[in-house]
Amino acid sequence: MILNLDDYEIAARRRLPRPLFQYVAGASETAAAREDNRAALDELKLVPRVLRGVEGRTLRQRLLGEEWAAPFGIAPMGISALMALDGDNVAARVADREGIPYVLSGSSLTRLEEVIETNPRAWFQAYVPGEEDRIEALVARVAAAGYRTLVLTADTAVLANRENNLRAGFSTPLRFTPRLLWDFGIKPRWLLTTFLPTLRRRGMPHFENSHAQRGAPIVSRQAARDFGRKDHLNWDHVRRIRDQWKGKLVVKGVLSHLDVALARDIGCDGVVLSNHGGRQLDHAISAIRALPRAKAEAGHMVIMVDGGIRRGTDVVKALALGADFVFIGRPFLYASTIGGEESLGGAVQIMKNEIYRDLGLLGLRSTGETRSSPVLHQT
Repeated sequence: MILNLDDYEIAARRRLPRPLFQYVAGASETAAAREDNRAALDELKLVPRVLRGVEGRTLRQRLLGEEWAAPFGIAPMGISALMALDGDNVAARVADREGIPYVLSGSSLTRLEEVIETNPRAWFQAYVPGEEDRIEALVARVAAAGYRTLVLTADTAVLANRENNLRAGFSTPLRFTPRLLWDFGIKPRWLLTTFLPTLRRRGMPHFENSHAQRGAPIVSRQAARDFGRKDHLNWDHVRRIRDQWKGKLVVKGVLSHLDVALARDIGCDGVVLSNHGGRQLDHAISAIRALPRAKAEAGHMVIMVDGGIRRGTDVVKALALGADFVFIGRPFLYASTIGGEESLGGAVQIMKNEIYRDLGLLGLRSTGETRSSPVLHQT
């Protein structure tokens, strides 16, 4: 029985081959950063008010000049179309229908031009290439496709130590070892409803959006090289992208308030506080812990957060601390894997219902009131 977002993870574990599930669920090294994402939220306590007249509540929230139906969106998640049939378009369609932002990952397996046709309000998240000419060409491609919001992920200059992937048999490029073939074979539902239909319809999946040109197949050695050679990237590259990109520009993977200030001074429109779901630097501070100091430096920019958001109360806590919006990743991908659009739509509705209920129990009529009311217990 699916009653909350955590239930989707349990169902996805049963459905997905072990290497793919661990790729989504796992974190780097000891997983301390991923676990602290939840711990930081659990430490915050809420103070409800009563008899406040909470009929007519609304979840609507403005972000980057647009109004959305709820204060959360679908975070970028790589290789989603390997987990769920047509996973990128599934998420794009559901987000469009539900009125929430959707961010297409730069390590996705569906052409960005196709996804923007599915959802004209989709955002694109780029893993910035390592060479200046490739950066310029990728940004030009995203603009030509019609995207209006570009998200630069800044915390992947060095490949993380994801030991869990190696233990589970997942690698980039994907290697069809006897063990991997066994893991795929013992999950016939995924094999017959996701992997084989994908091969029939599209052939071997490619990394479609790493550069201006089509990337390598997921089984090619070139796929590993596409993710390297980025350790020289710096804020000057962001400045050049800001000069080239005419739409909204967001930097994702920021945690230090000093970097928030740099993004502000360059003229970025927002930042996403994120430790990459605990998948990059182990023991990195959680977005929730970084939020108060980051907010103090944000100036005109919007502050968004991700990492560990699983309940409506988590969203309320983030907003009360000063976040303008939150993004949710893993649970929504799990939902797509077990039932496509219907399941993902159900997951989005669960989160909407929880926030709507929590606002009423807190004595609030809108998400905006979380900042003007003493919602959080300060220890």
